[in-house]
Amino acid sequence: MAANALFSQLPSIESTRDPSSLSSASSFYPSGQSLQLTGVSPVSFPSIRQRVFCQANFSAISSPSSSVNGKGLKDFLHINDFEKATILNILERAKEIKALIKSGERTYLPFKGKTMAMIFAKPSMRTRVSFETGFNLLGGHAVYLGPDDIQMGKREETRDVARVLSGYNDVIMARVFAHQDILDLAKYATVPVINGLTDYNHPCQIMADALTIIEHIGQLEGTKVVYVGDGNNIVHSWLLLASIVPFHFVCACPKGFEPDQETVKKAQQTGVSKIEIIHDPKEAVIGADVVYSDVWASMGQKEEAAYRHQVFQGFQVDEELMKVAGPKAYFMHCLPAERGVEVTDGVIEAPNSIVFPQAENRMHAQNAIMLHVLGV
Repeated sequence: MAANALFSQLPSIESTRDPSSLSSASSFYPSGQSLQLTGVSPVSFPSIRQRVFCQANFSAISSPSSSVNGKGLKDFLHINDFEKATILNILERAKEIKALIKSGERTYLPFKGKTMAMIFAKPSMRTRVSFETGFNLLGGHAVYLGPDDIQMGKREETRDVARVLSGYNDVIMARVFAHQDILDLAKYATVPVINGLTDYNHPCQIMADALTIIEHIGQLEGTKVVYVGDGNNIVHSWLLLASIVPFHFVCACPKGFEPDQETVKKAQQTGVSKIEIIHDPKEAVIGADVVYSDVWASMGQKEEAAYRHQVFQGFQVDEELMKVAGPKAYFMHCLPAERGVEVTDGVIEAPNSIVFPQAENRMHAQNAIMLHVLGV
């Protein structure tokens, strides 16, 4: 089927976010301060543990995510900025575009003549290659800006970087440390901003994860996803997804390494999904459809690695734990993996490991996200 014919059948994705979602979505984001929303009562946010990520100064932000940002364009900063139907439509479009790319079709070029600035305060193989390759395959040109190219917030203020890059590019993707940096980029940019990762959340990764689960299980709704390890930005993203799409999410972590308490509370209060935070991985994985792991010490926490290796003993995903989960359980990991630490080599190479399809789906999910924010 020709590209134009195929894509004329793609589901339309809503062009604006439902304003009624502002109040509920805003209450997930970390800060020790209150966020003022037009027409909405002030909402207080929790203080975030310094060891995991930097606090964001939300008092200067006029909306919870700057999703529309007064510029009539959409950003992709947090999954729960969007309604369930929008997220599922983006995932459906990702499936269609993946099939098109796999077929060898190269005439569908919706990004032709468009450029994307990619800001990397944190280096990454998957994020760079998946965004750059995906944007190129659909006709666009991506510009890589590494940690030493901008030094955002040090050599030049984030608000200045946002406005300068908006003058050159059609979209900005940023992979940064402090969550406030992505919020400031979105606030001051006049083009869409995509969150490639912050210390608080990683929405593009979770969209790829959801796409992978749908491909292998048939649907995300109603599944049991068990994360074993540190309550980090991956867990926060799963919690935000669980606040709009119904499934059973369990985080099994050592005491003292739970995800942000307020984020858990707000996700549970939506009543959309069953959410559990427990400290026994063997109990957690019983009946799991997916067992998910990540490194015990993320970038910026490597000085804690030796201590964490002691604390996280018993939380390695090994063959014994997968047997408890059952023969139908898939294993997932956002990568990079420290084989022999949080996961054994045997588990990551087992037939029920879908780690590498999961990694490939970063590109396809992100292509659909970029199409959405650019309104293509």
